[in-house]
Amino acid sequence: METIIYVFSNYILMVLMVVYAFQCFYVFRYSSEKERDGIYLFQVVAMSLIYLISFGIIWIKTGDVNIPGFYGLSQMILWALILLYRKLYPEANKLLVNNMCMLMSIGFIILARLNYNKARKQLMVVLFSALLALIIPFVLKRFKRLRRFYKLFAIAGMASLTFVLVFSRAINGSKLNIRIGGVSLQASEFVKIIFVFSIAGILTCSKSEKRLMMAAVVSAIHVLLLVASKDLGSAIIFFMVFTVMVFVATGRYRYLFGGLAGAALGSVAGYIMFSHVRIRVLAWQDPLGNIEDYGYQIAQSLFAIGTGGFKGMGLFGGTPGRIPVVESDFIFAAISEEFGVIFSIGMILVCISCFIMFMNIAMRFNDLFYKLVAVGFAVTYGFQVFLTIGGVTKFIPLTGVTLPLVSYGSNSIMVSLIMFSVIQGLYVSVRSSNTDGV
Repeated sequence: METIIYVFSNYILMVLMVVYAFQCFYVFRYSSEKERDGIYLFQVVAMSLIYLISFGIIWIKTGDVNIPGFYGLSQMILWALILLYRKLYPEANKLLVNNMCMLMSIGFIILARLNYNKARKQLMVVLFSALLALIIPFVLKRFKRLRRFYKLFAIAGMASLTFVLVFSRAINGSKLNIRIGGVSLQASEFVKIIFVFSIAGILTCSKSEKRLMMAAVVSAIHVLLLVASKDLGSAIIFFMVFTVMVFVATGRYRYLFGGLAGAALGSVAGYIMFSHVRIRVLAWQDPLGNIEDYGYQIAQSLFAIGTGGFKGMGLFGGTPGRIPVVESDFIFAAISEEFGVIFSIGMILVCISCFIMFMNIAMRFNDLFYKLVAVGFAVTYGFQVFLTIGGVTKFIPLTGVTLPLVSYGSNSIMVSLIMFSVIQGLYVSVRSSNTDGV
């Protein structure tokens, strides 16, 4: 009887996820937010049911007395975030708020299943970050001259990455984190935000062709510092963000294709220069042939996804713990194994919906600075999702980046929430003022 209940509940979770993902796109059938409110409410209900059923299973399977308290607190935080956004910022994009909370819900569920202590730490970071996220639109609504500080943003970004390169300790050959007061900070995560603002400011500060050269120099310094720290995943993201922002600012396809060609040449150079890149490429080419060595992670990831199949093994039905660093880099494999490929595709569609909404918001701005900031964040988010899921599924070599809002990682989830909040803040600011036109 218990087995039947677990199997039945897994089908319910799959259906709820598919319906939620469908609503992310069906909502565009309606032109006004008032007409869409019913869909947004249905999404919240579906999200809450997925959360309730999943934590019910986790509690029954583990018998951990901490699970009900964790569920109650985390659910209240997610509901409060949705309600406060609607109350404080009526003009905010409700679909983005729902999707943001949905992705965090999935992250909490799978982390609680894999490692309760890490789930608890993630919750504390989300609580702090959510409070910050609620304040940012209020600040941006009253502080509208961010473009003036592009030089400060550029200097701060380069200085932060230089500090990490010089003073941080290498872990597995890479210099990523710096410890301040007992807290480990990954500077490249936070620099993503100010990098977008600095490049947007440079590209809109004048009509001169010199702006492109200045933007290229600033971008190159950021990328080279990341390469020197062997944070190649972030270096790829920074370079692609710069390329797309320049294309949007100029409308010239030669910059876009030139940037893509540069990314290809950079990948070849990275393969030649760094041994760990060559190892990742070999693992990507033949993970099963090297399963005893560097192909172990990706092989276990593929086994997990294949074992889960379309409907999944159910929570605690799989063995995702066999995958090293499964809570961060390989969390998509754990989700696929226990929730199934159909559920995972639904989650991917939610991520695509977020990217589309970022771009949709960007295209609504008449002001080039706002447009470029939104595009920069859209590419940052979308490309990171692509790198993470592509690496886990063997579509591309591993890059070591996390899945935004889902993977374990205090820096990653804090920066992701800030990005979503900045987009909302810019959108609310322009819509309410109507000075730049939306």
